[in-house]
Order: sequence, then C-alpha cells, then structure tokens
Amino acid sequence: STVLPPGPPMYLDLVYIPNHSNRKNVDVEFFKRVRSSYYVVSGNDAAAEEPSRAVLDSLLEGKAQWDSNMQVTLIPTHDSEVMREWYQETHEKQQDLNIMVLASSSTVVMQDESFPACKIEL
Repeated sequence: STVLPPGPPMYLDLVYIPNHSNRKNVDVEFFKRVRSSYYVVSGNDAAAEEPSRAVLDSLLEGKAQWDSNMQVTLIPTHDSEVMREWYQETHEKQQDLNIMVLASSSTVVMQDESFPACKIEL
C-alpha cells in the first residue's frame, strides 16, 4: 500500500486512480485522504487484476469515513467484469454513501479510432 504523509484530507474535483486502479498502489487510506467529486477508474486487464475489486471496495470503506456525504461519481474507462460485479453486489452501499457509477453510451470518433467517452462539468 501507499504510505501517505500525515496531514488533512485533500479535496479535489477530479482524480485519476493511479496505476490502472491496481491494489498495489491504492488502498483505503488513499480514499480517506484523497477526496474527490469524480474518480476515473482505468484498467481493462483481468490477468493483472486491473481494475482491482480491492480498490473499489477501498473506495466504499474510505468514503464511509468522510465527515460529509458529498456526491462522488465513479467513471470507469472500460466495461469490465470486475466493475459490473462490484456495481451489482454493492449497489445499495453505493447509494447509502452517495456514490454514483457513471455509465456512458457516448462514443467519440477521431480519425480511424472510436472509443467510449463521457462529459464532465465542473
């Protein structure tokens, strides 16, 4: 796990969860200290456990310890089995903690490539 120096929580608008949401770099302490309105969850490699179920569970545990119930939006960059299972199994807890998972049906086409996208207004 990542060792964070002592200090108060940081409040940010948008955070990309480091290292493709791999559990080796992100834990409960990360989410207790790095508080954001939006978290981008990357990772599309089941063999490398990215995104990690442990990281997604850490978000729930860390957010439960915040002193406010601010809205948090989770933005997955890929549709993965891990994300779908986590969403279904923890949906009630997500609602209790005011966490919304953003699913996008929008697609951006650039040159010969297309990819899913979502719009974020800060």
